[in-house]
Amino acid sequence: MMSRPGGPDVLVPATVPDPDPGPGDVVVRVAATGVNFIDTYRRSGIYPFGFPGIPGTEGAGTVVSLGADVADVSEGDRVAWIDGPGSYAELVVVPATRLIAVPDEVPLETAAAVGLQGLTAHYLATSTYPIDAGDPVLVHAGAGGVGLLLTQIAVLLGGQVITTVSTERKAGLSRQAGARHVLNYGDMHDLGSEIPAAVRALTSGLGVRAVYDGVGRATFDASLGALGRRGTLVLFGGSSGQVPPFDLQRLSAGGSLYVTRPTLGDYVDTTEALRSRAADLFGWIASGELDVRIGATFALANAADAHIALESRETTGKVLLVP
Repeated sequence: MMSRPGGPDVLVPATVPDPDPGPGDVVVRVAATGVNFIDTYRRSGIYPFGFPGIPGTEGAGTVVSLGADVADVSEGDRVAWIDGPGSYAELVVVPATRLIAVPDEVPLETAAAVGLQGLTAHYLATSTYPIDAGDPVLVHAGAGGVGLLLTQIAVLLGGQVITTVSTERKAGLSRQAGARHVLNYGDMHDLGSEIPAAVRALTSGLGVRAVYDGVGRATFDASLGALGRRGTLVLFGGSSGQVPPFDLQRLSAGGSLYVTRPTLGDYVDTTEALRSRAADLFGWIASGELDVRIGATFALANAADAHIALESRETTGKVLLVP
């Protein structure tokens, strides 16, 4: 529960009445909850949040009760979700149309870990800039939660993946995910020039077809510089800060470049789109083609420690809370 905006210390355990499902809703007993940067933004007051309230939006668990007018979900079903407000809890109410069935072959903790980040990686690689076989692409933060999944999906689609990381340990994880080349910017002094130079050296001077950038301010110039002619910069986050306004003439000078700022909600705006993308993810997990790394697991009562770990940027893969 959070009663006010602030640091991780505002996250405190609380006892509240068990929720009842409204029409079209279900109540799910939570097996695991995903922790995301957006949770920290809402906690700190950067993003709007209705204080007092329970944070969290994604997780996985088992359906325990149904509201009226629920037709395609049953008690006992194993489900996951990405837009269930108040998911830092033992019980959560989720609209039935936003539930995703979890196959028996996929553990619930894995399903909770792949929700937001996996669906993000899926739409980036298959829709925002659809990767074709042989396409060279650059993925920033290659050892992060999205980065590890995006790298694997890009490789499944035939992409030739270059990633950036900040440490040698993270470089090893990125290579395990399938990155062909890994750039460690830990010792670089000018990312805006050094990363593009390294990328062009790896692509015969041509640059990449797309850059997937969830870092934002710190890497934006490097991302533009790494693109080849008519390349696409997919800016999907800003973990280092938001990108300030820039001169659009830079796109012309760089080779008729494209820049887009997508968000997951526009790619899973219908039940069919949500479940179709999730089916791909769970199918790849069940077949062993997609590995989901859970970097750290915390007890629900220790949610503050989970936020501290996430904001330190020392974690790799997904951070989970377990009731």
